[in-house]
Amino acid sequence: MTATTPLTGERADLLTVLARQREFLRGTTRGLSDEQAGLRSTVSELCLGGLIKHVSWGERHWVDFIVGGPEALMSGRKPWAEWDESDYLAYREEFRMRPGETLAGLLAEYARTAERTERIVAGLRDLDVTHPLPEAPWFEPGAAWSARTALLHIIAETAQHCGHADIIREAIDGAKSMG
Repeated sequence: MTATTPLTGERADLLTVLARQREFLRGTTRGLSDEQAGLRSTVSELCLGGLIKHVSWGERHWVDFIVGGPEALMSGRKPWAEWDESDYLAYREEFRMRPGETLAGLLAEYARTAERTERIVAGLRDLDVTHPLPEAPWFEPGAAWSARTALLHIIAETAQHCGHADIIREAIDGAKSMG
């Protein structure tokens, strides 16, 4: 498969669904300032910029898993079983915009993440390539995921956060991005 060969079949379908969910998520930020993108408009700690950052981060890590297995997914992090309160607090920071972060910068990083995902998925020899999941309380012991399952997880996470983003946006200025 070359870079100019159009994708067809299952890969094209999966990437098309993911692209649509990404567009819904990006759409919730249209016309917002950096200040608005960082605003916590509900009782939740979530903000739109933080959701973009989180979904981008999650997609990158799950694509790392597709390519390199559990070691790649956990790269630079200690095992979940060893996390303490400070690790969970640091993880929650991923859902916030930090000083100096801009919505434009977060959206640009998300676009780079999407391009990488599409390139890697297009180049996979098989969506059935499977890796064991790292040990974590939320994974069944000994479970393994195929590239297909990891990609479906990315789609599901993105779609779930689209709903969060829509509620946050509506609470900011009444705009409804998904209805």
